[in-house]
Amino acid sequence: QVQLVESGGGSVQAGGSLRLSCAASGFKSSEYCLGWFRQAPEKEREGVAGIRTGPGFTYYADSVKGRFTISQDITKNTVYLQMDSLKPEDTAMYYCAAARYCDSRSFRKSDIYTDWGQGTQVTVSS
Repeated sequence: QVQLVESGGGSVQAGGSLRLSCAASGFKSSEYCLGWFRQAPEKEREGVAGIRTGPGFTYYADSVKGRFTISQDITKNTVYLQMDSLKPEDTAMYYCAAARYCDSRSFRKSDIYTDWGQGTQVTVSS
């Protein structure tokens, strides 16, 4: 059974940085897709970044490109989301999710993901 556990959320001022972690376990394959999503109150869930763990291909939404970096530590089965130059509009609950496969067009589609973490809150103050 796949388990995803996020950590690293918190409160930061605008312009600051946070690093989120997603510890993954229970995968039958060494290659899969992990995506980061966020959802603010009264807003739709937004896919912000994704990574194919085998080749390490990464994908980003335009809203975070150049500010967020997704990466993996294969030895720890952990995917990270480094968030720099944070803005108040980045405030949301952040979730990691797992899918068998993703690419540059599909990584933002929540319906391809079969497993989700519990979420971690990120709050950016102005």
